Amino acid sequence: MPVERKSVEPLAAMTAPARVAAQHQSLLHFVANAPWSDDRLLARVRELVLPSIERSGPIEAWIIDDTGFPKKGRHSVGVTRQYCGQLGKQDNCQVAVTLSVANRAASLPVAWRLYLPQDWAADPVRRAKAGVPAEVGFATKPAIALTQIRAALVTGIPPGVVLMDAGYGADTGLRTAVTELGLRYVAGIQPTATVWPQGTGPLPPKAWSGRGRPPSRAQRDGEHRPIQAKALALGLPEEAWQTVTWREGSADWLISRYARLRVRVAHRDERLDQPRPEEWLLVEWPEGEAEPTKYWLSTCPMTSPSPSWSTAPSCAGGSSATTRN
Repeated sequence: MPVERKSVEPLAAMTAPARVAAQHQSLLHFVANAPWSDDRLLARVRELVLPSIERSGPIEAWIIDDTGFPKKGRHSVGVTRQYCGQLGKQDNCQVAVTLSVANRAASLPVAWRLYLPQDWAADPVRRAKAGVPAEVGFATKPAIALTQIRAALVTGIPPGVVLMDAGYGADTGLRTAVTELGLRYVAGIQPTATVWPQGTGPLPPKAWSGRGRPPSRAQRDGEHRPIQAKALALGLPEEAWQTVTWREGSADWLISRYARLRVRVAHRDERLDQPRPEEWLLVEWPEGEAEPTKYWLSTCPMTSPSPSWSTAPSCAGGSSATTRN
């Protein structure tokens, strides 16, 4: 609606100018007391909007993200000192985990859940005062995102490549679960993430001595260990880096340098019966920077090293990016 403030009073004046007081009371009751389902509301929005988006092309990506809302005080549900994307720093705020579907023309949020920090989840007084339902407990942001993805699959939303920044992509359990659901991903990771370059991996289990339980898990030793993604990238030869132009931005074409190579994630692999599958490690090192700036893992069969929108169609066998050495 064409009102700047979306609070109850201006909405009442806009929707029922002849009976503002009564409308005001009705809206207050609806917001504060009436039971209603945000899932049903989002489903209805999806029914109305998704066909319009798909007229511009099929869904290519599912985007995991979160949104921060700066807040004063401590009584709004979930508010605590945490990272706020709007402010770009730690501050008092609420955070919501979202799942959006997108193609090249538009995106649409299909799931939205307020994150309830541990200090809130364990505080019965604040929970009761704010009306937090008893069944809502603490869940990590990656766990919330995975629940949203599973629900989207059950609902029949057209699947896409799952895109996530390092806040979610650094969670090995989330990436593994996405793969087990039959989806591909491009996931940001930290430069300190450890990987095995192609052709290497953990040592096989030790030979059984005949005593106790036969060893079944992989092992490492002092000289045979994985390498951090940053160290691996810094050791790549110059010819491994390609300049990629992938789309036109608001001011100019988006251009940067990328390298890609096959790796196996080493996170706690000494606890596994067999090595993790190979996937792509994708690294961005812009011209003029002292070191690489961004890192991704991807299960897409990429035809281009660009981590942007070109990775989504490349999972289906095509790409719009251009490269040059």
